[in-house]
Amino acid sequence: MENRFNLIDEPWIPVADYGRVSLRQVFSNPEYRSLGGNPVQKIALLKLLLAIAQSAATPDNEVEWKVLGGRGLAERCLIYLDKWHDRFYLYGEQPFLQMPAIQAAKTQSFGSVLPEVSTGNTTVLSQIQVQRSLGDADKALLLLTLMGFALSGKKTDNSVVLSPDYSGKRNDKGKPSTGKPGPAVAYMGLLHSFLLGNKLQETLWLNLLTHRQIEQMNIYPAGLGIAPWEKMPEGEDCPQAGQLKKSLMGRLLPLCRFCWLNNDGLHYSEGIAHPGYKDGVVDPSMAINNAGKEPKALWVDPEKRPWRELTALLDFFEQGESQGFQSWQLRSGLERARDVTETFAIWSGGLRVSSNAGEQYVSGSDDFVESQVWLHSDILGELWFSQLKVEMDALDTLAKNLYGRVMGFFKEQMVDGGKIAPQTTQLFWQLCECDFQSLVNNCDQTDDAAGQRQKLRRRFAGYVQQAYDQFCPRETARQLDAWAKCRPNNSKYLKQEI
Repeated sequence: MENRFNLIDEPWIPVADYGRVSLRQVFSNPEYRSLGGNPVQKIALLKLLLAIAQSAATPDNEVEWKVLGGRGLAERCLIYLDKWHDRFYLYGEQPFLQMPAIQAAKTQSFGSVLPEVSTGNTTVLSQIQVQRSLGDADKALLLLTLMGFALSGKKTDNSVVLSPDYSGKRNDKGKPSTGKPGPAVAYMGLLHSFLLGNKLQETLWLNLLTHRQIEQMNIYPAGLGIAPWEKMPEGEDCPQAGQLKKSLMGRLLPLCRFCWLNNDGLHYSEGIAHPGYKDGVVDPSMAINNAGKEPKALWVDPEKRPWRELTALLDFFEQGESQGFQSWQLRSGLERARDVTETFAIWSGGLRVSSNAGEQYVSGSDDFVESQVWLHSDILGELWFSQLKVEMDALDTLAKNLYGRVMGFFKEQMVDGGKIAPQTTQLFWQLCECDFQSLVNNCDQTDDAAGQRQKLRRRFAGYVQQAYDQFCPRETARQLDAWAKCRPNNSKYLKQEI
């Protein structure tokens, strides 16, 4: 087959302010700020770039990491891409991240494996849900996201098995089973977090793990591992598949689906079945709490945007090794980021999904979510974090009080407010989001910061009243009486010591 559309040379990666660029351009142009696309595409792309970076220049320790620098890492990656240029063709004898041997599997349309596209008898609500033809750049991006973010269900043709005597694609009755969710999604949609630098190359450098850090994580017996384009697995349970299950490379590019592109769609079957977070194996970008009897994951929640999880993600400032949620990506990189840059951000995002009888889909309030919070290195520390927790706890109290007051307003009129109260608190949090970055910037212990926090508190208290007034009308005498009786009183919050 003719080799064509090389991902190193062809523009296919969405980059903010620039459009689509090639892999070579990503590592050649230091001016690119950040990746584009939806949150799942951003995660998949960042993991691919990190897989290239880890393959090209994994440092032994922090000293080597610091000497390497963002620009040095990019130069090493360019040398690496030149060496493996022939393995990045989307079409050809060795197509990128594809398994030609899976061509016996049924062909699925591209729209059927895109969570935001309506196919079959699903209702179309907006133009974005309409299935459309994909160019080579879109196909490459889709293929990459399916490696870790494929949804479970019957679309996988598990009647095709490449590894002899492999039973992982069969159910208890010996028939082909439904496909399992990708390890980056799991049951409901895992929340992923990364450090962001001021430029894309700096972002890759900040998230680059050292051999020492990989060893300290103690969850990858095979260590770094070998990138799949260097050595693709031959089946679901071959030696290379086993190596990917036990290595960091297998979490950056899990190959949870075996695919092969054709003109009409893609041959589609379940690939490598990776262990999940309950088995003790996670992506470095996931946040897991191991303090209880069973590990708990931090899930995507469209009604609780990721910025509200910042204190949970940074809980290691105050807690020990086994307490609270732990994200290896943040824990390994936060101190180094504080040492080498004046400002950096924590980005969190993902996709919330529903499931029924083994079939995952996007429905109801399910959606993509993402948040980005910038941190100043000179104020970051335990005192800053303690103050941020105080402020977030106070906002939670405001939201709970608002919920109760709205419920009371409707109870006074003998009406069920169970559907209105959550909408009111959601509006409150939406209003607060506009000022959250300012709150983060003013949690240090200076007098000026304390004055700014007091101003922000008055603003947050105003948002409570604004949300209450919007959902609790006072057009009749009875409504006015209930409105006045149940109106939130925020005086305690405003007088609280800051």
